[in-house]
Amino acid sequence: MSTALVLFLAVLQGATELFPVSSLGHSVVVPALLRLDVNPAAPSFVPFLAFLHIGTGLALVVLYRDQWWRISRGFVTASLRGRIDSGDERLAMLLVVATIPAGVVGFLLETPLKSLFAHPRVAAGFLILNGAVLASAELLRRRAERAGGVERPSAREARFGTLEQLSFVRAGLVGFFQVLALLPGVSRSGVTMAGGLVGGLRHGEAVRFSFLLATPIILAAGILEVPQLPGSGAPFGLYAVGAVVAGLIAYASARLLVKYFEIGRLDPFAAYCAILGVTGLILLH
Repeated sequence: MSTALVLFLAVLQGATELFPVSSLGHSVVVPALLRLDVNPAAPSFVPFLAFLHIGTGLALVVLYRDQWWRISRGFVTASLRGRIDSGDERLAMLLVVATIPAGVVGFLLETPLKSLFAHPRVAAGFLILNGAVLASAELLRRRAERAGGVERPSAREARFGTLEQLSFVRAGLVGFFQVLALLPGVSRSGVTMAGGLVGGLRHGEAVRFSFLLATPIILAAGILEVPQLPGSGAPFGLYAVGAVVAGLIAYASARLLVKYFEIGRLDPFAAYCAILGVTGLILLH
């Protein structure tokens, strides 16, 4: 790939990874729609995307650096002690529980899942699925709000729970939502936000849990895939620059989303994914 194309994909990935619209789906569908010289079936394509994801993961570490320090310390303390005594320790274990489903499924089905990246129309179809998941989560949330007689935004948010109140069972539910993100076109942040809403979290808390949950998965995927790049003859240095670009844009995107979801919903993103997915199914062959 040319320098311009690598940087374009880095910007695309950084801008869409944390928005609930699927960066993987965009990396497969958008180049195909624009007739760019991108071969998603190439052996280096998935490792390249994973390399870009490392930039995104590091951006989330920086954004939540204070929380990650407390979470890491809480995980070690709870593991050594054999019990949970603090909020940080509990949050660490919630993240462990929610990470297990996608980790297990991704390990067992790695090869067939990777093969889906070679088919832009498949990714377009999964974008439509992603939109349906987001819209369904918001529909269920609105029904819960109406059932509780909640109308004002402030009252709406006060009625639902914080991350510290999330049960381990519901954290596992969010983890099963994250399994869908192994499909190209389904957004990791989107489905985990949706799972958080279904699990009773406020929008802002669902975003925080989604971003914290995404960090270890994103970094682990990059660490596992990147070693395949040197042997493929890929321009490692250029890809590293792309990862930095993706990380900077992802950091800005994350800060924007945190502010947006103080009052915003998933509906606009659901509509966008449906439109892009339908467009891809119509125009791609």
